[in-house]
Amino acid sequence: MDAVIGQIFIGLSIGSILLLAALGLSLTFGQMGVINMAHGEIMTAGTYTAYVVQQLISNTVVSLIVSLAVGFVVGAALGGILEVVLIRRMYHRPLDTLLVTFGVGLVLQQLFRQIFGAPAVNVVPPDWLVGGIAVFGTTVPKARLFILVLAIAAVGTLIGVLHHTGWGRRIRAVIGDRDLAEASGISSRTTDVATFMRGSALAGIAGVALTLIGPAGPTVGQGYIVDAFLVVVLGGLGHVKGAVLAAGLLGLLESFIEYSTTASTAKVVVFVIVIGLLQIRPQGLLTTTSRSLA
Repeated sequence: MDAVIGQIFIGLSIGSILLLAALGLSLTFGQMGVINMAHGEIMTAGTYTAYVVQQLISNTVVSLIVSLAVGFVVGAALGGILEVVLIRRMYHRPLDTLLVTFGVGLVLQQLFRQIFGAPAVNVVPPDWLVGGIAVFGTTVPKARLFILVLAIAAVGTLIGVLHHTGWGRRIRAVIGDRDLAEASGISSRTTDVATFMRGSALAGIAGVALTLIGPAGPTVGQGYIVDAFLVVVLGGLGHVKGAVLAAGLLGLLESFIEYSTTASTAKVVVFVIVIGLLQIRPQGLLTTTSRSLA
């Protein structure tokens, strides 16, 4: 029983990391249909942001708080630049966005190597996040519990914004019907830029969170991009609640399968299971329902 409880917490911690990585993609992919392969590199920028901030602020607690704020800004800035310079010219061309953003990701990786070097760098977590805590007879790393709480806070904030602010209502309107939203006076152009910036900002926060469980390297974000897209597609395009459900499901599956096999085998089995689920529900676990005049 202790092993089962331990794997559940490990699965939830894996799911929380995937969720942080996928929240931004859920917005941009669901609203604009943009396949942003550079999303992982924006996460990497968040990891290096935490590293730079800690070089300037020696207090690990203060540096973590500042890193989360600065990572949000850095991610938003990178997303805004990417959208204005490239993405805006390629709407409704998903294959082109995939190829272009993949190239941007390679450029950013090389830029990280030029600035910070190829070897990974470490970010020291606060003392209160070092070690583990006993939960139902099993030891759970404090850092992973913090990431789980951070993911819950990010989801709660995002859902609140989507349902209780003007920007959130505009996003839901554009996702539901772009043409009707524009006919109603909503600027889809402004909404797209704001959404892409906020989605990238969430990637920056995810990158800062990754430094709590591992070093920062030029390709650290690349390891999460495929799983993040799986979360978005399985959850349902533009569905935050679906992304939460999918991230938790994938995290738990990977945790329990890896417990009895290996990490690489678990990845393959989870991927096969996702393909099977999409064969049954190609629209994802949750879908947006709407009325039709037809």
